[in-house]
Amino acid sequence: MTRGSSTARAAGIVTLVVAGLLGSAYVLGRSLVPDQTPPHSTGVTTSADGPHYADQPSVGEPGGTPRVSASNSAGPVETGQDGSGRDAGGDNLFGAHATTGSPRLALTFDDGPDPRYTPQVLALLREYDVQATFCVVGENAQNHPDLVRSIVDAGHTLCNHSWHHDVGLGARSADAIRSDLLRTNAAIRAAVPNAPIVWYRQPGGAWTYPVVSVARQLGMTPLHWSVDPSDWELPGANKISATVLSQAEPGSVVLLHDAGGDRQGTVEALRRILPDLTARFVLEALPTDPT
Repeated sequence: MTRGSSTARAAGIVTLVVAGLLGSAYVLGRSLVPDQTPPHSTGVTTSADGPHYADQPSVGEPGGTPRVSASNSAGPVETGQDGSGRDAGGDNLFGAHATTGSPRLALTFDDGPDPRYTPQVLALLREYDVQATFCVVGENAQNHPDLVRSIVDAGHTLCNHSWHHDVGLGARSADAIRSDLLRTNAAIRAAVPNAPIVWYRQPGGAWTYPVVSVARQLGMTPLHWSVDPSDWELPGANKISATVLSQAEPGSVVLLHDAGGDRQGTVEALRRILPDLTARFVLEALPTDPT
């Protein structure tokens, strides 16, 4: 072997060794640098428009109410509106009424009263000589007793819809449920002392055995629904009216909202559906002596 080839071979070995050392140093240096990956967005937004009861997070979502499992002492939650996708066809309504029990059809309005939308709903019902059932939220009844009186004076039926539209109320203790329902009834009766309150609707249709049991102990019949156009999702008047008119049948209980968000679409839909429904059905307020 010549001196030149030996020198070249030695240089090649040195080059490989240096490259290896540099690679190891780079890897070691990277391991010591903190992770600079930006945090993921939570996707949570806020609104300054006031309470939007039907737009709250679904059960089990961050910021929403705790999910109730079958092992929970309160029993499984059967949800309807508010993003759950369940409807009156569920098997776990725990005896809540989903129909009128007669050929008559009932319109029900949740989450009010609201000073902007409730008067519009009352005016349309009066125009078509229709009585309905209003499931009122306790804090709204306290804030707008004049509207509660207007509802009763027009011959409509009242329904307790919890104090603050608490979808998770059925997962709480019986004492907490009783306190909530009694507080709501007290706010209603402060406005209309002698008006019967014989119906209770659980927000979200999130029925559990305890909430049904307490409602019955307080003399209220649990009320679900059979037609839900999901107007709380703001699908527009066309979609709301099409759903109601296509699904309504004798005995239907129709779920609508006169508060809890922008309900102008519901008002416009009501203007369209009342002529059709009154031509096909007898519409009634749910009775104050349910059996």
